[in-house]
Amino acid sequence: MNPMFSLPFNFENLSSALNVLTAMLTPALLMSACGSFIISTSARLGRVVDRVRKLADRMEEVIAHEKDTGLLEERKAMIAKHMQLQSKRAALLMKTMVSLYIASGLFVLTSVSIGFVSIFSAKWAVLPVLLGVMGAIYMLVAAIRLITEARMALEGLQEETDFLLHVTEVRSKRLSG
Repeated sequence: MNPMFSLPFNFENLSSALNVLTAMLTPALLMSACGSFIISTSARLGRVVDRVRKLADRMEEVIAHEKDTGLLEERKAMIAKHMQLQSKRAALLMKTMVSLYIASGLFVLTSVSIGFVSIFSAKWAVLPVLLGVMGAIYMLVAAIRLITEARMALEGLQEETDFLLHVTEVRSKRLSG
């Protein structure tokens, strides 16, 4: 082969070339995991948006139809509190998605850098390792944020359930008394 057209490959045989390809595919598994996280996080964000819209409709309904002024103020306060919670959840989910997109990009860069390092110079071998570790850290941050958001959702559900039990109790006392 003409040396003018050859690249400085560090491959001695087919086996070493396949090892490089295998190493390049490893970050693809992490990209796939990021993709799954992104899809589920997008769905969660969509549910939060739907919940805010329902709370806004509920607020209008309560203002228009609630006769009991004491319960009206309690209901308005509870709905406003839940709207704030949903806003915090949405912001957290958006930060999570940014972390996941950054992680995905880092895993792509990891795969590409493995290829370049194997072709051109092993002295840069630390680069794919650093990129992969950074991607894993961003993925970990995203997972922690998702756990935090799930806890926020659960706390909101518990508060809402407690409030509905309170309203039921107040109305039952008024009907029986």
